[in-house]
Amino acid sequence: MMNREKNVITAVFQRLIEHKEQSTYIEVPFEMPERVENLHIMYEVESHGEGKAVIDLGVRDGRRLRGWSGGARSEFVIGLEQATPGYIPGELAPGSWAVVHNAYKVPKEGCTVTVTATFQLMAPRWLKGDLHTHSVHSDGTHTLEENAAIMEELGCDFIAMTDHNAVSQNLMYPRNKNVVMIPGMEFTTNFGHSNFLGVADPCDDFRVANEGDVHERIRMARERGAKIVLNHPHCDWCPWEWTFQVDHDWVEVWNGPFTERNVRACQWWHEQLVAGRKLVAVGGSDVHRPDPFVKHAMPCTWVLAETKTAAGILNGIGQGRVFITYSPEGPFMELTCGVYMMGDTVLASAESTPVKLHVEHLQAGDQVKLISNLGVEREIKVTNESTLDIEADSANRLFYRAEVWRRFASADQPLLAGLTNPIYIR
Repeated sequence: MMNREKNVITAVFQRLIEHKEQSTYIEVPFEMPERVENLHIMYEVESHGEGKAVIDLGVRDGRRLRGWSGGARSEFVIGLEQATPGYIPGELAPGSWAVVHNAYKVPKEGCTVTVTATFQLMAPRWLKGDLHTHSVHSDGTHTLEENAAIMEELGCDFIAMTDHNAVSQNLMYPRNKNVVMIPGMEFTTNFGHSNFLGVADPCDDFRVANEGDVHERIRMARERGAKIVLNHPHCDWCPWEWTFQVDHDWVEVWNGPFTERNVRACQWWHEQLVAGRKLVAVGGSDVHRPDPFVKHAMPCTWVLAETKTAAGILNGIGQGRVFITYSPEGPFMELTCGVYMMGDTVLASAESTPVKLHVEHLQAGDQVKLISNLGVEREIKVTNESTLDIEADSANRLFYRAEVWRRFASADQPLLAGLTNPIYIR
């Protein structure tokens, strides 16, 4: 029996095990669908007659045994990056799979095993997290376990481990958390910092003496698959003083509490957009230790990802499917133009379609701005609405992006509460 809901397939299988099959291994075959992100197997055993059946549990894919828990568990999960202890995470290749049972003890009248398989399919969904954090593996005071637990408590989905010039965190992080732990390193020089995201060991030696060395370290990280982020480029204490012509993918325009250094970074980013460049903006808390102002996921980066994995999240960022908020509470922001959204380039044939901004979780007094290469085109002060929809003409524009400004009592001034990446036009 199979049930299909949105992005979830559930199948139930039954197998009668006879007494003569005791002490043998039995397979309950099933077909793994395509594009599965997560497999969840549960089983129940109904004993017939006198005596209690003991049936062990495991699973195989089309190539090998993928896990075994014997009689210790009645269910397990296998995902692309995480799995129940005793099971191997990784690709869930479509094709012939089987739940594997050891008929350890079977009553004379036999028993019936009922297996429920749930397949979570890959599908775009908004995930939120922090792309810049530190731990005891450099100059932070939080352990990796503490960082993960804090992010889970905040309801976040991912955290990037970006300790200064260290990679040991990428080998020792907890594997049993619901938060995706993205490997990374903050390439820290005397004249600027850059995050290398997505690989456990992006470079062999962080030390640099000149700009040529910087290019070489970034080249090595790039070859190993890292995404390159210029961190807090206009910071008062550690700005990016190397050339901005250095190879990079994204720029951290919002680092920690929103202050003048972030204003300068946002202005520099906007100038790049006006000049015709497509450049993804991200944020990160840069948290090191308990602090009244610098906290986990403040700011919070939201990513539309097809899978809840490090690769899925980084791919979503690379596509520009990103907005940033002051905290995990929002506001939630989406920018579209017909079938296009943040990160996309609107084709000439769709130029007459208006750009639409949808915002949720607003507060009275919030200022919502829709901005193009021509400047602020729409600005609305929220009265008592929690949700707002506005639109603007897309013709003869290079891009649109949006901001939400809010007065925070702790700062006694309006500060940025939300920022989208652009939707590009032609």
